[in-house]
Amino acid sequence: MAQPNPNISASQPVIRQLDEMAINRIAAGEVVERPASAVKELVENAVDAGATRITVEYADGGKTLIRVTDDGCGIAGTDLPLALSRHATSKIDGTDLLNIHSFGFRGEALPSLGAVGRLTIISRAAGYDGAEISVIGGKQMAVKPAGLSAGTVVTLRDLFYATPARLKFLRTDRAEAQAIGDVIKRLAMAEPFVRFVLRDVSGDGPGCEVFRAEAEQGDLFEALHGRLRQVLGREFAENSLAIDAERDGFHLTGFAALPTYSRGSAVTQYLFVNGRPVKDKMLVGALRGAYFDFLSRDRHPAAALFVDCDPTLVDVNVHPAKSEVRFRDPGVVRGLIVSGLRHALANAGHRASSTVADATLGAMQPERTGEARIYQMDRPSAGVRSAAYQAQSPQGFAETQGMWGRVESVPDEVQEQSDARADFPLGTARGQVHENYIIAQTATGMVIVDQHAAHERLVYEKLKKQMAANGVAAQSLLIPEIIELSSSDREAILDVAEQLASFGLGIEPFGGDAIAVRETPAILGEVNAEAMIRDILDELEGEGESLLVQARIEAILSRVACHGSIRSGRWMRGEEMNALLREMEATPHSGQCNHGRPTYVELKLSDIERLFGRT
Repeated sequence: MAQPNPNISASQPVIRQLDEMAINRIAAGEVVERPASAVKELVENAVDAGATRITVEYADGGKTLIRVTDDGCGIAGTDLPLALSRHATSKIDGTDLLNIHSFGFRGEALPSLGAVGRLTIISRAAGYDGAEISVIGGKQMAVKPAGLSAGTVVTLRDLFYATPARLKFLRTDRAEAQAIGDVIKRLAMAEPFVRFVLRDVSGDGPGCEVFRAEAEQGDLFEALHGRLRQVLGREFAENSLAIDAERDGFHLTGFAALPTYSRGSAVTQYLFVNGRPVKDKMLVGALRGAYFDFLSRDRHPAAALFVDCDPTLVDVNVHPAKSEVRFRDPGVVRGLIVSGLRHALANAGHRASSTVADATLGAMQPERTGEARIYQMDRPSAGVRSAAYQAQSPQGFAETQGMWGRVESVPDEVQEQSDARADFPLGTARGQVHENYIIAQTATGMVIVDQHAAHERLVYEKLKKQMAANGVAAQSLLIPEIIELSSSDREAILDVAEQLASFGLGIEPFGGDAIAVRETPAILGEVNAEAMIRDILDELEGEGESLLVQARIEAILSRVACHGSIRSGRWMRGEEMNALLREMEATPHSGQCNHGRPTYVELKLSDIERLFGRT
């Protein structure tokens, strides 16, 4: 039973106006959840001020100290008291809350920080002297002169000292420091032309530099690619595809990784709307849908995507933390992301990530027993090599070829043609190992192909093309299955009825809150229609979309492709192996099998020579 509230009179509740300090502390609960939230608000203010160099320092995970230094436009001393007032901002005039071009606009961050910590601002604007103001637990001090060449320095000490109960909900210093680093990295990706430095100054020493991203040069794509290399690493930069697509006033840019460069969680998914880092369920679902046919359920794509549009097409004033957005037409944005990513993945052709080769070389590293001898031999011409190989061929090895592998002999009259074929991306087949792996020679190295996985993908792509051309056959039910739903579930499933019909699942209203299932996809055979509908509803509620029917159909196509492809252990002629390589080069997505695993590994000759200590 609820206990009576001692703050409210039992006879007649009295409406009272809260004081300014209580209002700011309540607002701080929404704006400043943890030290990373404070860093986010202060760095966004620095970016809005036009800063090109931003330095962030923290101590004890941001609990005892957060200092943000920038070279932005600064604040005049006469404006400092107003800047610490609630709902005071220079970024909007309040006439149009939909046309917002800055990170901040609510005027809540600085007064909220001052209400729960010890806040000090030192700033100097062009044409003014430097000035300093402090706020301790909501109590504002007088403005006084300060020495500063330009820009602003904001120092926040003892976060939540005025609300000590909030300190109990913070995590360890290490976890809070990691959250601060994630915030800085996201903002660094959004602003590639700004230099960011993050320092940990815990303890008595000078501290250490945790992260640095120098300002990039060049056009937007060059700058973004360079910044992603600094933030996400060389491997992501080398194995990502440039994205550039437009639709109905929305522009999608960024970089998305190849399917073979997938992750075990969604930690490398970064989404931005008009330069603002966001966490939006619809955008995450669109990203997942774009890779749906290339990754298994336990793998996640890596991407940094930027959606730009007219500010009037998106509402950023959904939550005080400004991490959520609401689009006027979310269907257009989702379609743009899915089509833009799939177009880029199709253009990638048979390409697989370079990390596959790196992992292969790592597994092949020999155990060193001493200092390796380094030497280099001159590489002879093709004709000299061929003559030498024939002269050196040991007849005694012929009896072992049937056990483990075989080598395709190359007649002299086709040597020149074979050398020309080595210029193909996947080269020319030279042999077959364990009757499952094709060894091909390229102009710069060698390729090892998993013949079953590669052919499985080729057959799967053909089946998908046939299905797209002919549609999904529907099986009419002799007696329609009637399913009773709640009113909200009924509306949700009918909203996607057209999409489900394209996959052979036909539903229609049946009076009240019931629906009738009249058709099911013929390729699925006998199905439990009610269980399928309820699974679809669960996906719609949890992720905003449902790919269940498509997943089941494509899973069957995948199994058909698996059984209809070249089996492991099958002996292949040289012509067949080369035909498989040429078809892989001409087929999109052939670099990975139906489960997201690589279909081939490419090893550069320089890497092989280094493996044997020849360089």
